[in-house]
Parts: sequence; C-alpha cells; structure tokens
Amino acid sequence: MLRRSLGTPGAVMMGMGSIVGTGAFVSIGIAAGIAGPATMIAIVIAAALATCNGLSSAQLAASHAVSGGTYEYGYRYASPTLGFLAGWMFLIAKSASAATAALGLAGYLLVTFGTPADPSPSNGIVPVGGGAVVLALIAIVLLTALTLTGLRRTSLINIVIVSITLLSLAFFVFAGVPAALSGLRENFTPFVDPAHETGSPGVVLILHAAALLFVAYTGYGRIATMGEEVCEPRRVIPRAIIITLIASMLIYLGVAFVAIASVGSMSFAEATSRDAAPLEVIARSFAVPGAGYVLAIGAITAMTGVLLNLLLGLSRVLLAMGRRGDMPGFTARLSGTGRTPVIAIIVVAFIIAALALIGDVRTTWSFSAFTVLIYYAITNWCALQLPREDRLYPRWVAVLGLVGCLSLAFFVDWTIWAAGLGLIVIGLAWRYSIRTI
Repeated sequence: MLRRSLGTPGAVMMGMGSIVGTGAFVSIGIAAGIAGPATMIAIVIAAALATCNGLSSAQLAASHAVSGGTYEYGYRYASPTLGFLAGWMFLIAKSASAATAALGLAGYLLVTFGTPADPSPSNGIVPVGGGAVVLALIAIVLLTALTLTGLRRTSLINIVIVSITLLSLAFFVFAGVPAALSGLRENFTPFVDPAHETGSPGVVLILHAAALLFVAYTGYGRIATMGEEVCEPRRVIPRAIIITLIASMLIYLGVAFVAIASVGSMSFAEATSRDAAPLEVIARSFAVPGAGYVLAIGAITAMTGVLLNLLLGLSRVLLAMGRRGDMPGFTARLSGTGRTPVIAIIVVAFIIAALALIGDVRTTWSFSAFTVLIYYAITNWCALQLPREDRLYPRWVAVLGLVGCLSLAFFVDWTIWAAGLGLIVIGLAWRYSIRTI
C-alpha cells in the first residue's frame, strides 16, 4: 500500500493541477464557436454532470481505495469486459487530450515567439499551419525523454505549475474587464443564436458545447485514483472533488465571459482553430502592456504540466493493463532499476504523436470528449453496483451521471462518435482475440 499523506488542500491542488490547463486555454474557445455566448450555460451543465460523476468516483474510491480508477472498479463491481473497456476508453480519451495539449503548447509558443506569416493588425491572429504540428511532436519527444529518466511530478512541482496557471488566468480576467464591459452589449446579443449557420436549435448547440467542455473538468478523476494516498478517503476525496469542481467552474465562467465579451464568440473561436492560442491573442488587445506574454507563460507552463502528467498517467494504466493480460505482456516490462515502465511510456508517446498529426485541436478534443464520456458512463454504472452499506450518496446521483454521459456523448459531431464506436468494437475484438490465443 502507498503511504497516506494527502489531506484536503493537497488533494484540491492535485485536482486543480489536473483540471485547469487545456480546458481553460483552448477548449472554451472551441465551445464558443458552437454555442456562442450561451457557452456560459454549457460550462455550468458540464460542471453539474462532472459533479455527479465525481461523487460516483468518490464513493467508488472510498469503497475500493486503490490506484487505477474505473479500470479497477469495472473489474471489481461490473465485469472484466467493462473493466477492460474503461481502460481502453481511458487510453484513447487521455491520449487525445494529451495531443490537444501538445498542439496548444505549440500554438502558444509560436504565437509568442514565432514570426507572423501575415503581420496585419486587423485581427491579431497569427496562422501557425504545420509548424504547430512539428513543434508539438518535438514537445512530445522531449517530455517523453524526460519521463524515461524516471521523473515524477512531485507535489511541489504541481503546486508551482498550478500557481502560475491560476495567476495568469486571474490576470486575464481582471485585465480584460474594461474590454469586456465595453463589448458586452454587442457580443452577448443574442445570448442564444436562434439562427445558427448549422441550422441546429440553440439547445442542441449548448449540449454539444457542454459535451466538449465536460472534458475540461475530468482531471478530478486524478483525486479519486489516488485513493491509496489520501488520508481518510471517505471524507477527504468527496470534499476535495466538490471544491475543485466549483473552483474550476468559476474560473471557466470568468475566462469565457471576458473572452466572449471582449472580442465576440466567433473571433474567439477563430483564434482557437487557427492558432490554438486564443487567450494570448485576445490578451494582446487589452490596454495592459505585456498582457499577451503573461498569458503565454501561464499557458505554456500549464500545458507542459498537462502533457507530462498524461504521459505519466497513461503509461501507468497501460502498465496495469499489460500486467493483467489486457495488453501485450511487453508493455508491463520495467527498466533495469524496476521503477520506470519504459516500453509503456514509449507506446503512449507514439499514440499521442499520431493523434497530434491530425493538427486540429477541435478534432482531437472532440474525440477525447466522446471517449471520456463513455469512460465515465462506466464509472457511474459501477457506482450503481455498490452494496448499500458502501454507498455515500443516493442512487439518483449515479443514474443522472450515467444518463448524462451517454446522452452528451452523442451530441458531438457524428463522425467523431462513429469513429469512437468503431474503436470500441476494435477494443473488444482485441480483448477477445488476446484472451483466446
């Protein structure tokens, strides 16, 4: 068993370090292009669903306090097939999130230090093209090499990263208030567009945006998966998850309000799709010298931390699946010192790099949204299987989480969920074949 040393403050900081990153610096801009100012509603819906899922994760972690998350819960409370599917979905979802973080990191680096292809000041947007993909791949290689040395994100490193990230976002919100107030009437009218160019009703667009924004909260699972390291897990884990989710929601609402009110939802979305660095582009329009650089530092630090954290976490899940026979045995091999899963890290890095080659943050993030919603649907199903004496919350919490996850999953683009369903079939076929060989 791991040593129990984390209290509520440490668990909250760990959760914030896993949540606030790509979600704040990239995904809100993607959602704004879909729902416009009503992205504010989508942020709250996603937070409410994340709270249901967080409470389901918390009672599972309190009842079965081991590392591994829903992969382990599925095996214990549902079936080996659902346990495998949870691990499979986690690998796909978080690899797509890592690819988005790598592209976002590259976007902020290029916008900050690159040479604009078109230095026109009309929109402040610097197209990055294929350069972002190349830089993203370089970042993946460098951080993979760092991970292979046996580096772990310590609590101190996490606190430093979270502090820089939160300070930069707080700066963005407060520095942008004058611009937001001057553009509020124009850019928040209409709040829900009844005649969107896609022809979809406003409620459908809000739910689509909520599905994408849900991913921006899923780092709370990091708290639940640390069940072996948390003091008094039945008390600390639920409290830390709720505090983390509320704080994250308030941060996202502040960032969304300032960004949309300042430049409008379409300009916000365009900066996201062209640069993957929307907050820096918007901050350059503020009447504060050096505002863009402050946001760039926060974004680069945050997404470097996200990418490193996901390399570590994904490799450990792949290692666990290899040990159980759900993945090839070679993925369970450790280094000569017995401390680093070298092959698992390299395999994960290749998967992330392949997804980064897509070069489109909306595609990688949408793919992460579908797969992570399926993952948490399994979490809620496992919570429903808990014995009565192990339940901390009413069954309707898990039912709402299950229905919400399965429903929102199919509000993403149909090409995304069709590909996701295809990967589920491939994963189940793989498990069947490896078990029968």
